[in-house]
Amino acid sequence: MRLPLNQRIAVLLHEGVSGSQGKTGLSLLRYSDAPIVVVIDRESAGKSLPELTGLKRDVPIVASVAAALEYKPEVLVIGIAPKGGAVPDDYWPELKGALEAGMSLVNGLHTPLANIPDLNVLLKPGQLIWDVRKEPPNLEVASGMARTLPCRRVLTVGTDMAIGKMSASLEMHWASKLRSWRSKFIATGQTGLMLEGDGVALDAVRVDFAAGAVEQAVMRFGKNYDILHIEGQGSLLHPGSTATLPLIRGSQPTQLVLVHKAGQVHIRNYPHVLIPPLPEVIRLYETVASGVGAFAPVSVVGVALNTKDLNEEKAREAIAQTTAETGRPCTDPVRFGAGVLLDAVMRS
Repeated sequence: MRLPLNQRIAVLLHEGVSGSQGKTGLSLLRYSDAPIVVVIDRESAGKSLPELTGLKRDVPIVASVAAALEYKPEVLVIGIAPKGGAVPDDYWPELKGALEAGMSLVNGLHTPLANIPDLNVLLKPGQLIWDVRKEPPNLEVASGMARTLPCRRVLTVGTDMAIGKMSASLEMHWASKLRSWRSKFIATGQTGLMLEGDGVALDAVRVDFAAGAVEQAVMRFGKNYDILHIEGQGSLLHPGSTATLPLIRGSQPTQLVLVHKAGQVHIRNYPHVLIPPLPEVIRLYETVASGVGAFAPVSVVGVALNTKDLNEEKAREAIAQTTAETGRPCTDPVRFGAGVLLDAVMRS
C-alpha cells in the first residue's frame, strides 16, 4: 500500500512545519507524487510553505482540520514523527474530526489506530485507517543470504537519527534511474513506505527478526535490479538506536554512504554524546559492516552532507572541507544532486 495518487490529501503537521517533528510530512511534500492539497499546522497557518521550508510545493497552510475542509481533502496523513512515536493528546479531536468529515486516515506513528473502537465507529463505507508501522508476516532470522545477490546494495548510515538518510537514498535512486539503471528504493521507515508502497517498517519488528525482515525485503527485489538503495535508520552513535545493525546484517551492503549534518558536533538532544571525527565514524561503520572479517569488506564510498541550514556559499565550503577531512567524495544530494555519490558507488 502507498499514498493514493487519485485522492486529495491533507497533511496534519501541528508544530511540525517549522519545528523538529515534521520529518514525515515535509518529506511527503518534497517527494510524493500524491495530490497534497492542504497542510494543517496551527503555528504556521496562513504563512507560505515555500518560504518557511524551501520546498517548491506551494500548498496552503491552515490551522485545523475544520479549516482544511475547504480544500476537499479525502485522506488525512499524520505528518509528525515525535520522539517515541505516540499520538499527541491534542491530535485526537483532529483525527476524529477528519473521520467524521469522511476522510480516510494514514498513520505512521507507533500508536495503532485501526482497532480503536472510538475511531472505528466513525468509519463509513469507503473509509479506512492505514497503520503503516506493522511487522511483516512469516519472518525468520537473517542468514546472510543477501551476500549472494548480484546487485549493488547501497545502504545509507548516519551520525545521528533524522538527518537525511532517506532523502539521500531517494536522491541516489532517482539519479540511478536517470542513468537507465534498474534501481529500487527499499523503504525501511514509515515515510518511505508511504512513498514507495512496499518495504519494511523496521522499528515495528521484534528485534530477533529485524535483520531477517530486511533480508526478506532485499532478497525479494535483488535479483531483478542492478542496484538497491536501502533506506538507512538510526545511527550506531545514538544511545537509543537499535535499527542500524539489523540493516547492515540483513542487507549485506556492497557500499555505504555516510550521512551527516554540517556543523553537528553531538547527538541531537544528547549533548553529552559527542560525534567523533568523521574518519573515525567511517572506520566504525566499515569495521562493523565487515563483522571484523566475518563478512565481505564494505567501504564508505562517499558522504551525503545535509547543508539545509547553510547558504550556498557556506554549503560548498562545508562540502569541500568534508571531502578533505574524509578523503571521500561529498555532496548534499538534495541540494546539488546525487551524481558525485553514484560515481563513487560505481567505482567501488
